[in-house]
Amino acid sequence: MAAGYGLCRLSDTMTAMDTNAYARAADAIRSAGALVITAGAGMGVDSGLPDFRGDRGFWKAYPPYERLGLSFVDAANPAHFDRDPPFGWGFYGHRLGLYRSTVPHEGFRILLRWIERFLLPYFVATSNVDGQFQRAGFAEGCVLEIHGSIHHLQCAEPCCSAIWENEERVEVDLTTMRARQIPRCRRCGAVARPNILMFGDGAWLDDRTRAQQARLDAFLDEQRRKRLAIVELGAGTAIPSIRWLSERLGRTSGSLVVRINPREQAIALPHIGLAEGALAALRAVDRVVRREGP
Repeated sequence: MAAGYGLCRLSDTMTAMDTNAYARAADAIRSAGALVITAGAGMGVDSGLPDFRGDRGFWKAYPPYERLGLSFVDAANPAHFDRDPPFGWGFYGHRLGLYRSTVPHEGFRILLRWIERFLLPYFVATSNVDGQFQRAGFAEGCVLEIHGSIHHLQCAEPCCSAIWENEERVEVDLTTMRARQIPRCRRCGAVARPNILMFGDGAWLDDRTRAQQARLDAFLDEQRRKRLAIVELGAGTAIPSIRWLSERLGRTSGSLVVRINPREQAIALPHIGLAEGALAALRAVDRVVRREGP
């Protein structure tokens, strides 16, 4: 993650315990029969994406909302698409442009390199809506987005169950955070919204995500006799869905979780907690993998 986290940076003066943790993580990758990558907002920080950690973190990314006294929860509210669509699309239109212009960091390539080197069947489960895993080269059919994706749209009503690819270009006035044009439902012409699970959301269409979940379930069933390596990246405790998934998978026989988080890395043995940002930790583990080989 960004240097501002300032915790437990890997250096030439690593303790023996730190060295052992990275060696154990590398061994988990080398000996795995399959890989599950679980990721939260912290995975995107090294690519320059905000993680909206607390009101101050959100306001740092979006100063106009501080002037309005609005939190991330307030901004990510589906009611805006009914009451004031330009305001609702101001937030999500800006995020859409940001995610489209962001280049996934090197950590994504490290994960793909492990998959290729060790011929690992894999699946990704993420709470992020940014599509960065697909952008980095992970197969669309091997990704579960538990909160949906900003790159897909649905009717805000909704008038039907349709979910379609988001090809909209939404210009936003950055002084007011209001959109200059509003995407519309292809079927009824009403306001369209991102196919994302928002706070207090009763209108989110989850068919796409449920299909992804079914593919993950099928993957886990196919790999049930194999040792899983679960690499968890930047998943916090505020909304712990990803952490719960990692821990549930880690309870299967022979499986091991490598939890990477600069602040909340704690996890019970024999699992491994690395107090690093995603990119720093992946680089450190990769150095051991490369040195020792398969």
